Amino acid sequence: MRGWSHDTTKQVPAKLRERAVRMVFEHRGEHPSQWAAITSIAMKFGVSAETLRKWVRRAEIDDGHRPGLTTEERERLKALERENRELRRANEILKSAAAFFGAELDRQPRR
Repeated sequence: MRGWSHDTTKQVPAKLRERAVRMVFEHRGEHPSQWAAITSIAMKFGVSAETLRKWVRRAEIDDGHRPGLTTEERERLKALERENRELRRANEILKSAAAFFGAELDRQPRR
């Protein structure tokens, strides 16, 4: 992972992300809403409230407290989609090759 930077694509270390999410869950009762807890804790960690909200939602899904695909399922789905694209591309190449060689065979004189 890359270190801290001030651009919009910064990568936050996993331990810091986990700690921020854990703090939202631990301190939720001290705030009028989960969003209030998120905004307060996000400021302390130097991340946007929306970023922390997304991390919290992801943790809730991964822990089974909210419906949706877990991180592991999402990664598996991405891998399968990538493999599917590669197989479709290979299939198109094979179809083109088969058509080319089939046409070549049709042009050769018969003996």
